[in-house]
Amino acid sequence: MSFLKKLKDKFQSSKSNEEVADNYKEGLSKTRKSFSEKINDLVARYRKVDEDFFEDLEEVLISADVGVSTVLDLIDELKMEVKRQNISDTSEVKTVISEKLVEIYNGDDDETNKELNIKENELTIMLFVGVNGVGKTTTIGKLAHQLKSEGKKVLLTAGDTFRAGAIEQLSEWGKRIDVDVIKHSEGSDPAAVIFDGIQAAKSRKADVLLCDTAGRLQNKVNLMNELQKVKRVIEREVPNAPHEVLLVLDATTGQNALSQAKTFAQATDVTGIVLTKLDGTAKGGIVLAIRNELGIPVKLVGLGEKVTDLQKFDPQAFVYGLFADMLEEE
Repeated sequence: MSFLKKLKDKFQSSKSNEEVADNYKEGLSKTRKSFSEKINDLVARYRKVDEDFFEDLEEVLISADVGVSTVLDLIDELKMEVKRQNISDTSEVKTVISEKLVEIYNGDDDETNKELNIKENELTIMLFVGVNGVGKTTTIGKLAHQLKSEGKKVLLTAGDTFRAGAIEQLSEWGKRIDVDVIKHSEGSDPAAVIFDGIQAAKSRKADVLLCDTAGRLQNKVNLMNELQKVKRVIEREVPNAPHEVLLVLDATTGQNALSQAKTFAQATDVTGIVLTKLDGTAKGGIVLAIRNELGIPVKLVGLGEKVTDLQKFDPQAFVYGLFADMLEEE
């Protein structure tokens, strides 16, 4: 049985699996339309797998923002696999591509998902970093809603005291999902706000504290220094915290998101990526570029506007979402 057929069977095997697949299928519709059309066009134009076929395939993958170095690695692996399996028919390459995309994402890790590091019976602190406009505050609100619906006591901390309206935005989310927000006035010291958030979380016996941070100061150095200061306060107050440093990136910015990831990864110990607005781009391949070039797992993805559209990242469901149209053709 081909890898694509195995994926199809997996995501049609139960209602919960089907729901996951439908979310990815819908959320990746723009990327899939572009990607599927180009792959199908490529397969139709070439009768045999040769060097010209691989050159054109390289262009298709780069146009999906998979990233140049990731694409070159992938093409090399595809060539080896095609040779090993003695594949000559271009239509058979689709299955090999899907298999290799999952392999690239998982690397040496056998786990299908990278779960959020949530502690049992102790306070979990998550720090959210990223530039302004990527959907950081919205992500915090959506995740808080999900954690609360799982029965956890959640508290939010408005650590972005520099952006006009940031505190109000988080406060609005708090009202909407009925979760308390610890805040100071605009322009306050972010580290002091986070400190108060930790004390409140401890005294109220909260399970999870989600901390917003600034996305822009006068310059990049100031921002990174501020983030490091916040992190030191957290480490001092709660051993081994923060348990997650989640970098929020806007998928629609493509390679720019990758350069942001590199900058933040140098300044803070980023443990995972949240990729927002994946439903709004035709270049969803950026997921693979980030994972392959930085070695940081994508933990959550935004697949729509609804509060429930923030999903745990599943590399197999992601690949299923990319190839869904081709699977229906089989």
